[in-house]
Amino acid sequence: MPSVNPPRGMRDFLPADKARRERVLAIIRDRYRAHGFDEIETPVVEDYERLHAGIGGDNEKLAFNVLRRGLDADAIREAAEDPAALSDLGLRYDLTVPLARFYATNRAQLPAVFRAVQIAPVWRAERPQKGRYRQFVQCDIDIIGDETARAEVELLTASLDVLDALGLEGGTIRINDRRALDEMLAAFGFTAGDRAGVLITIDKLDKVGPAGVVAELRDRGADQGAVDALEAFLNRPQTREYLPFGEAQIRKAVPAAVSDEVVARLVGIGEAVAAARGTAEVPLHFDPFLVRGMGYYTGTIYELAHPSVSYSLGGGGRYDGMIGRFLGQDVPAVGFSIGFERIVDLIGAGEDAASTAVVLIADRDVALAELAAHKAFFVGQGYRVRLEQRTKNLKALLERSAADGYTSFGTVSTGLSSAAVELRPLG
Repeated sequence: MPSVNPPRGMRDFLPADKARRERVLAIIRDRYRAHGFDEIETPVVEDYERLHAGIGGDNEKLAFNVLRRGLDADAIREAAEDPAALSDLGLRYDLTVPLARFYATNRAQLPAVFRAVQIAPVWRAERPQKGRYRQFVQCDIDIIGDETARAEVELLTASLDVLDALGLEGGTIRINDRRALDEMLAAFGFTAGDRAGVLITIDKLDKVGPAGVVAELRDRGADQGAVDALEAFLNRPQTREYLPFGEAQIRKAVPAAVSDEVVARLVGIGEAVAAARGTAEVPLHFDPFLVRGMGYYTGTIYELAHPSVSYSLGGGGRYDGMIGRFLGQDVPAVGFSIGFERIVDLIGAGEDAASTAVVLIADRDVALAELAAHKAFFVGQGYRVRLEQRTKNLKALLERSAADGYTSFGTVSTGLSSAAVELRPLG
C-alpha cells in the first residue's frame, strides 16, 4: 500500500496545533500592523532565472524546481545537464527574492518608503531533521527606500514588541555590521578576494570555537599572517563577550581600523531602540563576529535570541544591492525575519477562543431540527459550538473535546429549551 504519511520534511497539523499557529500569526500580524507595516502576497513560484540569479545565496541550491510542461522523455534526457532547460519555474525558497521582484514590478504604486509584511510558506530541499523542514512558514518585515538607521530601529522595535506580545519577554538581539567585519578582516591582512570565504568559516564560530575556525582557515591555505592576527584577536577574553551596548563597549571589541561611521550608526540604533522601549537597558548585544551567512547583506546584521533556547529565533539585515538587480539602480532595503516554526513551539496552547468554546452533547432521540436550533442559539450568543451525539464512553468524548480546545459542555434533551441548557466546565 502507498504511504499515508506526508512527504518527508512536511507536516500535517491537528486542530489544536493549527489553532495555536493561527493565534501566534494573528498576534504577529497585529503588532506589525500597529508599527505601520502593510501585508502583501506574492506567488508561491517565481521564474527559474530569478531564483537562481545569485542573490539567494546557498538557498538557491535548495530550490524545488518545476519541470517545464510538454517535455517528453527524450527532451528530458537531452537537457539533463542543463537545469535551466528542464525548469522554467521554481518554488520560492525565501520571501526576500519575491519581495525584490514585487517591488520592482509595483514600485510606481508604492510609497517612497515602503514597509512590507510577508507571512507565507516557503520550500527548501533540506535534509529533514528535528527543527528543519522542507516546507515552513516565514514571517518577514522589510523597509524599502530608507537608507537611514531609522529603518533598522523600526524593524528591531517592532520585532521585540512581537516577542513581548507573545509572552516571550527577555529577548535580546545580537547585532553587527558587515562593513565592520570587512574592515576588521582587512586590518588582519585578508585580501578582498579571500574575505567572503573567511566569513563562511567565521560563521561557524559558535559551533567549532576559535580553535576550529583557525584550523579550518589554515587547512584552506589562507594567508598565515592574517590567520595569526585573527587567532590572537579571537583569544582575547573580551572579544567573545556579548557586551551591553555603547560606543566604549563596541570600540573595546573591534580593531581600531573599524570606522567611526559604522560604530556611530550601531550606537545610534541602540540608543533609539532603548528610547522606544522606555528603558535604559537596551536589549541589544554587540557581537563582532556575527556574520549572517547570506552574501547579499551590505550593512547592519542581527539575530534574535531568547534565554529559553540556545538557537536564534530570527534575524536579518540590510541588503541595499539586491533590488537594484531588478531595477538597474540601487534601492536601500533592510529586513527582519522571525523564525515562526521555532517561536510557535515555545508558545503554549493559550486560551484562543476556548472560554467560549462549547460542546453540545445530544441524546439520541433529539430531533435534528431541535439540534440545529440549539446550535444556532449558542452561536448567536458568541460561542464556538460543536455538536456531538452522546456515546457510552462519555469520558473519552469529553477528553477528546478538551484536547481540541473546548472547555465547556452542555447536555441537550428532547424538549429542553436552549436557554435552559446548563454549561459545565470540561475536565
